[in-house]
Amino acid sequence: MDQSLTRNFCIIAHIDHGKSTLADRLIQMTGAMRGEEIRNQVMDSMELERERGITIKAKAIRLSYQPKDGQTYRLNLIDTPGHVDFSYEVSRTLAACEGAVLIIDATQGIQAQTLAHIYVAMERDLEIIPVLNKIDLPGAEPERVLDEIESVLGYDADAVLSISAKTGEGVSQVIEEIVRRVPHPKGSIQRPLRALIFDSHYDPYKGVMAYIRVVDGRVRKGSNLRLMEQGTQIEVLDVGCFIPETSPVDQLEAGDVGYIATGLKRVGDCRVGDTV
Repeated sequence: MDQSLTRNFCIIAHIDHGKSTLADRLIQMTGAMRGEEIRNQVMDSMELERERGITIKAKAIRLSYQPKDGQTYRLNLIDTPGHVDFSYEVSRTLAACEGAVLIIDATQGIQAQTLAHIYVAMERDLEIIPVLNKIDLPGAEPERVLDEIESVLGYDADAVLSISAKTGEGVSQVIEEIVRRVPHPKGSIQRPLRALIFDSHYDPYKGVMAYIRVVDGRVRKGSNLRLMEQGTQIEVLDVGCFIPETSPVDQLEAGDVGYIATGLKRVGDCRVGDTV
């Protein structure tokens, strides 16, 4: 796909401000899953995540969306943790994105991790889309929180999107703003392969599955790669993306987000933050 039609973005916020719920609505509105397939917190697949109601591991999913301009866009959404214990997960996820949706709870306002995440996003020069969530709750104080956003973060209140991720109110406007404001990737397919590993997990059949953002070039099944930090040589056993379940594809190319099966036996052999 033409890189000009790709948007790589993440969702950042303090814990329990609605990141996973917004991800569910985006998945539903873009048709990645049918209504009967949607369950709460689709992107929280680890048992501990569902038990505790928090996102621990970053998740990546490919969405397809046709906005008002009639073009079909590829939206690569990477969900991130909001809990302070997982701030490193957020930092490495931001490195794979060009934009970030910043969620702020209309009942709680700006919290510690709100500030921590936005500072990292600003350091990486991401396009930030501020969103006021949970406006449907009886305890919501949108005017007070908007004043807080304006005074602390410097965003004009008129530029903040007001939504309810739970009911879906205003979420379509968030998608339109992602397409309009988040820059498209600027890598080159013609250059040698260069990719960032932003997460990984072990699969008993395929070894370590590395989640990657391809910066330049392309990677296919059978490609021989070298992990730059450790010097490890690997042969790619499988290439794919998440739609939202793992789906093999012919290749990942510059601007794409997906996974590669490395065949490695230990997660430590494929370090997060390494490049290929």
